[in-house]
Amino acid sequence: MLQNGLVMVAIILVINIVYVSFFTIRMILTLKGQRYMAAAISTVEVVIYVVGLGLVLDNLDQIQNLIAYALGYGIGVIVGMKIEDKLALGYITVNVITKEYDRDLPKVLRNQGYGVTSWAANGLEGERMALQILTPRKFELKLYQQIKEQDPKAFIIAYEPKSIHGGFWVKNVRKGKLFRNEKS
Repeated sequence: MLQNGLVMVAIILVINIVYVSFFTIRMILTLKGQRYMAAAISTVEVVIYVVGLGLVLDNLDQIQNLIAYALGYGIGVIVGMKIEDKLALGYITVNVITKEYDRDLPKVLRNQGYGVTSWAANGLEGERMALQILTPRKFELKLYQQIKEQDPKAFIIAYEPKSIHGGFWVKNVRKGKLFRNEKS
């Protein structure tokens, strides 16, 4: 009997981890405007949800099933976030302020395939260079590394743009021309 109880707990735990992982990914896809992919994932998600919840509701007298359900939910959130980090969906905009103006940073980054706009800026301690860089999220960490190699004291802020329109970079992304030589 204990064996069957442990199997039930394990099944409920795994089902809820999978369900909540799907839920997390679906929500992220929805927020990023990928509605058809989100809808397809939600179809699978709801089947998993009904099966998992049904197992718990059919055995409400078994507290370990409810605990497994709750633990699976929490673990599923973490797993879903990890999966989304690996998928690195969408783009980021990175604003950089360098310590000195006369850097080759924009040229280096453009040669790497990043979309870079730069301009002169003034800070508390004198002239600086400000850059705005657009990149797919999967190249985010590599971009930070490139910036820090050129200017270890650079001030960096990143955010996700809600929409992107126009410019040479967007056209090249659609044509698949950027980051051809990269292995991610």
